Parts: sequence; structure tokens; C-alpha cells
Amino acid sequence: MADLRTSLAGVELANPVVLAAGTCGYIRELADAIRLDRIGAITTKSITVESREGNAPWRIIDSPAGMLNAIGLANVGLTRFIAEKLPSAQALPCRLFGSVAGHSVAEYLAVAAAFDAANEIAAIELNVSCPNTSDGLQFGEYPQALRALLAEVKPCVRHKPLFVKLSPNVGDIVAMAKAAIDGGAQALVVANTFSAMAIDVESRAFRLSRGRGGLSGPGIHPIVVRMVHDVYRSAAREANVPVIALGGCSNWRDAAEFILAGATAVAMGTALFIDPRSPVRVVDGLDAWVTRQGCRSVGELVGMAGA
Repeated sequence: MADLRTSLAGVELANPVVLAAGTCGYIRELADAIRLDRIGAITTKSITVESREGNAPWRIIDSPAGMLNAIGLANVGLTRFIAEKLPSAQALPCRLFGSVAGHSVAEYLAVAAAFDAANEIAAIELNVSCPNTSDGLQFGEYPQALRALLAEVKPCVRHKPLFVKLSPNVGDIVAMAKAAIDGGAQALVVANTFSAMAIDVESRAFRLSRGRGGLSGPGIHPIVVRMVHDVYRSAAREANVPVIALGGCSNWRDAAEFILAGATAVAMGTALFIDPRSPVRVVDGLDAWVTRQGCRSVGELVGMAGA
């Protein structure tokens, strides 16, 4: 068997497969479908200071190449998450990443500080695709806004590595990656969903209640492969910052493609809605692939596209 052990900013994972935020519940919900000791890590729902009901239905719809969602960061809020959800992470057989969201710097600070103090959480992921209530712009769409956010958050995260989940809805994702690294990001998640829309041609109504949402699934995979490659070659490799690829990974070939493009780990999201057992098959497929490539460990293949 190949060595699939993976290190993300000092956090050791049994393998590079991560369950993406917002697609697998809070912590243990998928334990009914798969053995959690067969995956590398789980990422919590994005948690905000106050509880959120999210957007009205419909807020998830199908697409020929994946799905659109406009969940609206529905979650129980920080206080209830710490009291009611986090205890289930005790004795979790894989790593837990805490996803942080907010609409102001103060909100990000509050959740990040609480996660930094939680023993159960191994790393903190900043979801920077939330509009800033002070100016209406997303933290993750402008380098200066991202640097300003990280300048405040990074000093309060003293015990856990800080990951930044980049938005793909930018003109230059490499510039955003460099801004995140400059601000102290210790790993990059590439990327969040693509802004998209669907319209019912008979009723002329928007299919999502909010109108627009985020596209995920197989349709975005080739685009994210390119983004991972660009971020790795132009920013992350030189800074020695690992990349977690996220975007349409449905099988081990998709995961292997991400790794060759420069990803140290691969997150799965939409695939969990189709078959929650798919991450285990990805792990098994990567094991066989690494061996066929004549390598001892999966890490030998990171960024080796074209080699």
C-alpha cells in the first residue's frame, strides 16, 4: 500500500481527502454512511456569531453539470455550536477543520478566537466569500480587503494553523492567493463556488429564491484544476503553503488530477450529495494510483503535471 499520509501546515492527516464545509453537516452526520477513520478530515459548516436560518426554498437545485446552492450560511450560531455540536468531535477518528464566516471583521474575530481555543479543532478555515457589511464588498474579491481582514484575524489565532478559502469569482485568483499568503494564511482552499443563476423558462421566475447562487460539481472541475495549477506555480509553491483543491471532485481521477496540478489535499462536496460513500472510493483509488506511478507516497506527486 502507498503512503497517503498528508501534512497541512503541521496538521497530520491519514490521507488527503477532506469533506468540504457545508456538505457534510456539522461534524459526524456522515458517520452513518462511511467510516470516518477512512478519510483525512471533516470541515464543519461555516459558523457565524449569530444563528442563521438561511435563505428560503428553493435554495438547492440541480444543474446538468452539478448543482446550484444559495443556502445562506444556515447554522446554529457560535454559542450553540460550541455547546451542542462540538462535543461530538471528541474521539473523532479524523481531523476537524472549523469553518469561520462573518459579515464584519468583528464577527470573524469572535468565531476564529473561539475555534482557536477549542481542542477538538485542528485548523481554522476562513470562508472569505461573505459580503462585508461595512462596504457590501466580499472580503475574498479584493486583495486589500483580504489583507485587512487577515491583519485583524491572524493575531488572535495563536494555536491553530489558519487556512483561507478563496473565491473563484475574481479576475486574478493568483493575486488573491498572494494576498492571503502575505496576510499569514498557512494553507489555501481553491476554491469556493462560482456565481451562477438558473431561470424557469415557463414561469420566468428565478429557480433559486435568492436569484443567484453558487455553482459546484463536475462542471467546474477543469476550471478549478487550472486555478490550482496557477496558484501552486505562481504563489503557493515558493511560499511553501499547501493547497487544498475543491471543485467537482467525484472520483479518484479527479483527485489525482488536482494533486498533479499542485494540491496537497483534495476536498469533496457536491459528490457527497450524490453518494456519501464516494470519499472512501477516492482514497482507495489514490492508493492504487500512487503505487502504479511507482511512488511510495502521495506527496511525491504533488505538482508533477507535465513532469
